Amino acid sequence: GAPIVIVFVLMVLLLFSAVPMAALNLDKMQQLARQQYGPKAELSVQQWRNLLQRLDGQSEKQKLKQINNFFNKRIRFVDDIQVWKSNDYWATPLETLARAQGDCEDFTIAKYSSLLLLGISTEKLRLTYVKARRGGPTSKLTQAHMVLAYYPEPGAVPLILDNLIGQIRPAHRRPDLTPVYSFNSAGLWVDGVAKAAVKNPEARLSRWRDLLTRMQAEGLQ
Repeated sequence: GAPIVIVFVLMVLLLFSAVPMAALNLDKMQQLARQQYGPKAELSVQQWRNLLQRLDGQSEKQKLKQINNFFNKRIRFVDDIQVWKSNDYWATPLETLARAQGDCEDFTIAKYSSLLLLGISTEKLRLTYVKARRGGPTSKLTQAHMVLAYYPEPGAVPLILDNLIGQIRPAHRRPDLTPVYSFNSAGLWVDGVAKAAVKNPEARLSRWRDLLTRMQAEGLQ
């Protein structure tokens, strides 16, 4: 039931918390990019590292803006079935940077990881599943989508980092998005629906656990 799911979430998500840049092996990540994907992928990882270095010490507002722009401009939206021959594959930041393409989860994971590396508190960031309305304000057509929510302080209206639009907007200016559930390294939140209504939470968390293992092997440990 729901309590078991929440305990499982806490056990899995606590594996991935913000860590200082010095504890990472980004040299390994760049080397793997060159060995597995070629010089273009290595350059992409190097440019990402350069951005992280430039943003070190800057305001959180600047970090959000620059990281959001970096991935929105460099990564082309492509469905998992085309990129990975899978209906639902969660790519590591290395895989996303190397292929320069991914779906909404890949954008969100890359942004989340980058902002953690820049020292933004885990409590301020949530990977958020939403229902995204398509076809205008009167349309009833929706699709599953993931965005990154940033909470400047507890209880505040979050800012939404999204690959669908370039501008970071507060949630109340995104009426096209209906939150379903969100998570980060501290836990799981369900918004607007009963916990039991979350579709296949165990399967999605299994993908999260697999993602963490692959990220660690690539140097994001």
